[in-house]
Amino acid sequence: MTTDTASAFNRSAIWCEHLQKYQTRAQKDVPLIVEGKLNRMVGLTLETVGCQAAVGARCTVESSEGEIEAEVVGFSGERLYLMPTGDIKGLVPDARVVPGKGMYRAQVGDELLGRVIDAAGKPLDGKGPIHCDTSLPLAGKQVNPLARWAINEPLDVGVAAINSLLTVGRGQRLGLFAGSGVGKSVLLGMMTRYTEADVIVVGLIGERGREVKDFVDKILGEQGLERSVVIASPADSPPLMRMHGALLATTVAEYFRDKGLNVLLLMDSLTRFAQAQREIALAIGEPPATKGYPPSVFAKLPQLVERAGNNGEKGGSITAFYTVLAEGDDTNDPIVDSARAVLDGHIMLSRAIAEEGHFPAIDIEASVSRVMNDVISDEHKQAAQRFKKMYSTYQKNQDLISVGAYQYGSDGAIDEAIDFNDSLNNFLQQDTGDAFAYNESVQGLIDVVRTPGN
Repeated sequence: MTTDTASAFNRSAIWCEHLQKYQTRAQKDVPLIVEGKLNRMVGLTLETVGCQAAVGARCTVESSEGEIEAEVVGFSGERLYLMPTGDIKGLVPDARVVPGKGMYRAQVGDELLGRVIDAAGKPLDGKGPIHCDTSLPLAGKQVNPLARWAINEPLDVGVAAINSLLTVGRGQRLGLFAGSGVGKSVLLGMMTRYTEADVIVVGLIGERGREVKDFVDKILGEQGLERSVVIASPADSPPLMRMHGALLATTVAEYFRDKGLNVLLLMDSLTRFAQAQREIALAIGEPPATKGYPPSVFAKLPQLVERAGNNGEKGGSITAFYTVLAEGDDTNDPIVDSARAVLDGHIMLSRAIAEEGHFPAIDIEASVSRVMNDVISDEHKQAAQRFKKMYSTYQKNQDLISVGAYQYGSDGAIDEAIDFNDSLNNFLQQDTGDAFAYNESVQGLIDVVRTPGN
């Protein structure tokens, strides 16, 4: 075979190989990807043109520093509005925008136990990568209200005042309402250590970065972390990732619930989740409504909260505690008011009580558990009613008693409230290092309201 013949044969073989590759590619259904370009950037909002993607879809924006991931949060005509999930350094005008595949999904599995991750599911604890085989949609799925089973079993949270006077049911959703610095996080940490649950999922959303380490090291500790998953999206995270952190924490809790486990979901805080949605909504032009909060915020809150509860296919449950920051100690703050309406009860913390050195600073009169009467005995109910009656009677007449204007013996109910006041206040106080079991708390309540001689 001559050299020319061999060369022609090789070229023919190469052409045949290319032809076969193109024929194989032509037989495949390859979706058409319509790319776009970055047209405008205002704050953290990226405006693109020429790009087609659904709301909630992932996109990639090319920059001088590499690729930046973003999510579609809205559109207007031919323009798409994106919100980045990370740092936006290096963006330039007319940067290439490539739509990604599908919506955001959460990688979940038993490997998450004992780990601290960010809102993207990446480890923050330096313990190596996490390999999970199961993925679930980050937005969850709508729950049939008739698929929920009744709350009929109390949950021990280790705090005497809550166990006895604001009893929590397994599968209940409760809010911890207070202003800043009144003790929400400390009380949340106590319940983390002492609550009887198979798995604890903690979502630290929009809080200070220092608090993340303090919560993991001081509140959870090594023993508590073994049965916990911590999702941290601190205040310096983009607003989209703060929202993703809350959604991821709920998705992780749903995974363990669907395995038939009883899960305790602690989210600090629901207010930061609402503020993140406000930042996104205002940035894409949604008009503000109540105190600067656009309507979409009040639609997102119930969508998040309703995912918790007693609706596990194998009998599992999610008992959820959400902290709610009352800005300026305003109990009529729109987020406080909205959360109070969608939750199964609320525990109100008082700054005035906290300033007296009283911990936990629970305002018993302003707090309520909407499922308490369904999970307690008649004796427990009567003791709680008697406690609240005497406590409320003293609070209403405290000014008269303090200045000596009330003459003892004038009113039997007030006299009884005065006699029991010290015992009632002592019962409500508890050191952060102490734990009171449910039965112990109930018996303590019965003992403290028992009339001498009975």
